[in-house]
Amino acid sequence: MINKNNDIIASAVTNLDLHDIARVAKTYGVQTFYVVTPIEDQKQLIKKIISHWITGTGSKYNPKRRQALDLICVKNSIEEVREHISSSGFDYPKIVATSAREQKRNINISRFRELLKSGQPYILLFGTAWGLSEEIILQADYVLEPVKGSTAYNHLSVRSAAAIILDRLIGDFYEYNK
Repeated sequence: MINKNNDIIASAVTNLDLHDIARVAKTYGVQTFYVVTPIEDQKQLIKKIISHWITGTGSKYNPKRRQALDLICVKNSIEEVREHISSSGFDYPKIVATSAREQKRNINISRFRELLKSGQPYILLFGTAWGLSEEIILQADYVLEPVKGSTAYNHLSVRSAAAIILDRLIGDFYEYNK
């Protein structure tokens, strides 16, 4: 990730991001919600939160939350995610990065929907803080066009961006293929 000064950082994982993105992922049929962080303290925090909702008190209190958080898989790197997917019997996945900034290589939602029809696995990569680093964006196979509202302001939370993009990508997809 980058911060507001464009320095490369490892941003903090938040409880809200885990819950909200897992819930939207479950709603739209995403197979796995990977959380990537190289920081051990962050991985332990994520595992503690997930454990509470999967096997702890939270699993009885809110079984629907358990179903959503069960999608979370923690990895050290994007490459580790790719290897995990390909070792599960799938083709090596392509990466589609997201960014609030326009990129020369932007594709739109319709183009991404067409790509998904091929059956090729894709990793839809979201960033926190001030977004994905330029290095990560350059390594992606595609970059999804930014989510745009009706104003010039464009700094959504990652959980809001994930919900909007998944709805635009998959919500219409099922109707389109009926």
